[in-house]
Parts: sequence; structure tokens; C-alpha cells
Amino acid sequence: MNAATQLNESLLQGNLDRLPKTRVPVASLMDAESPRCLGEDPEHVRAIAELEEDLPPIVVNRASRRVIDGMHRLKAARLRGDDEVEVRLFDGDDASSFVLAVRVNIIHGLPLTLTDRKAAAERIVKAYPQWSDRMVALVTGLAAKTVAALRGRPSGEIHHLDGRVGRDGRVRPLDAAEGRERAAKFIAANPSKSLREIARASGVSPETARSVRHRMHNGEDPVSRRKCTAKGGGTRLPARSEPEGKLERDGGLAVRALTADPAFRSSESGRVLLRMLAMYQMLERHRHEFIERIPGHCLPRAAAAAYHCARVWHDFGECIERRSELIAGASALASNS
Repeated sequence: MNAATQLNESLLQGNLDRLPKTRVPVASLMDAESPRCLGEDPEHVRAIAELEEDLPPIVVNRASRRVIDGMHRLKAARLRGDDEVEVRLFDGDDASSFVLAVRVNIIHGLPLTLTDRKAAAERIVKAYPQWSDRMVALVTGLAAKTVAALRGRPSGEIHHLDGRVGRDGRVRPLDAAEGRERAAKFIAANPSKSLREIARASGVSPETARSVRHRMHNGEDPVSRRKCTAKGGGTRLPARSEPEGKLERDGGLAVRALTADPAFRSSESGRVLLRMLAMYQMLERHRHEFIERIPGHCLPRAAAAAYHCARVWHDFGECIERRSELIAGASALASNS
């Protein structure tokens, strides 16, 4: 059984309830190969040990008895002198156990640091080079672009493949043009097929199938997003207008530029966005003060909320980029018509 099968969507969402539960002697458990670069936090261990109620089950690899999630709880149990602890048993190899350990620690518990998550992503990419950047990002709580940058670092250990497995478990080619070509051929031969049927037969996403069919319908090149076959002959659309280098590297400069732009701040929606972005700048400047003032029992929930907001902002940014590309493409077509 491969890791993609073992780590089903339920587990990747942190739902461990389906794993079998039992009690085992504390002495029978082995320490985890932790995703925490600096190991466990002694203060957190002591805080857990002082709790009087039963601790949540520790997740353990059934075969090796090595802890996957719950080292703080295990050390707290040892500190309290407990003879037994409740565990949930996971069937998998070391690599899939590490993936589960990272994912569960991203969702709850003492948050992993950015350094921890980047180190975990590098290890996962080495173990599963066929996984897409988005798949690794889902597990590690990083942005897909960050995973891509880590994957691009020179390393003889990371194998670069022709295709990658996405979050839905399907394999997609790294060369998007090949998939779009297959989709175009399939559509030409089967014009009445649905988007899902086109996607399944061509090995592309339904959204790519929609894009290819739309471009074919308009008489455009279905493969290249930068080309079209207009009446006057083939023309190449200019690349998307990129923000200035400093603005792209420094979000603070970008916010100040938007604040100074009358067109942006003249609408109510623009002013709302500026207020939201100003809150982000305040958080960036005073993050340590905020973190220190969060009650200990609220830290896991606060971390989960922060990760959720980060994903929302990331998706929002990608939607803005896509609209920018559409506008740039429309302008180029108009100027060439």
C-alpha cells in the first residue's frame, strides 16, 4: 500500500477517529522522529503533566511502536509516572508516518515553526518526488510557491519526474502543453463529451479541459496561453505585466503603493481592503507581543485560525493574478485587432 492510499483525505484533514484505539504500556513506545527541529518544549510537557484529566490518544505506528503524534503527551505521561496510555494505531512505513506527523501537527497541537515546516517539506519532496507542490503544501502548511522553491534547490537526492500526484490523487504531467494537446485531440474527436470525461481521458484538470475547449471554440491555439490564431495571423500576447521587483518582494511597499493610488482607495471595496491589509501590517510588526498574550490553551486554535486566514489570502491573491492575466490578454487582443 503506498502513502497516498494510507494517507487518505480523512487523515490529511486531521480526522484520526477511524484509526483503531487501544491502551499500551508507556515503556513499549519509542520516541518519534519528530518534525520539530529543536525537539519538544519542556515547558509544554510540564503543563500537560499537570493536567488531571486523561490525555488524548497518542498516534503510534503499529509495527514499530514509534510515536507519530503526541511526543509531548508521552513525555508528560512519563513525567506523571503513568503505566499505560491510550493510543491510535497507524499502519504505514516510516515515510508515510512522517507525513502524517507533519500534517497532524499543522492542524492542532503546539505549532510547527516555519523552519520546521520547510525542513519537513524538503524531506517529503525527497520521499515522494511525484507529489505536486500543492499536495506537499497541504501537508506542511506552506504556500505551493514555497514548496516549488524548495524543490528547485540543487540536490542530488531529489528526483525530478515527468508527472506529479495532486491532492486529488491523480497524476498530472509537469509539461502542461502535453496535457492540453491531448485534451485538444480528444475534444476534436469527441466534441460532445463532458468536461469531466475530457479531463479523465486526457489526464488534465476539468478547469484545463474547459480552457482548451473555450480556446478551440474561439479559434485560438489550445496549447499556449500566450498565443492565439487571430484573423490576421498568429500573434503572441505579451507576458503578464508584473509588479515592480521591489513591490513583489516587499508586501509593505505594495500596500503603501495601493494606499497612495486614488483609483484604488476611491471605492468602498478598495478602502475595506486597505483596512484589512493595514491589520496585516500591524500583525507583522507586533506578532511576538500578540503570541505572548494568547492563553496557552488557546494556542492550537489560534494557530489553526491563522493558517486558515493565510490560505484564504493566498487563494485571494491567485484569483487577483488570474484576473490580471485576463485583462492583459484582452488588452493585447484589442490592440492587435
